[in-house]
Amino acid sequence: MKIEIITKEDLLNFKTEVLSEIKSMLTDCTNKQEYLTSKEVCKYLNISATKLYELRSLGKIPFKKIGGSYRYNKNEIVNHFTK
Repeated sequence: MKIEIITKEDLLNFKTEVLSEIKSMLTDCTNKQEYLTSKEVCKYLNISATKLYELRSLGKIPFKKIGGSYRYNKNEIVNHFTK
């Protein structure tokens, strides 16, 4: 069994990364971007959840994973699929 020691510096680095990620998320929210759920995207594009999973897996649809759920920027979806 390998033992790893976490130092105070490691924790400070982790804190900095977490705060940076939170700032990034808050910036996205304050830019008035509207995010859709998977269910809303399926309804908007008239596709099944399986097809949405396939598009996401192949990198053919832009998304963000927030926690355990996927979110899709409405503007990106509209621009991507109305070409």
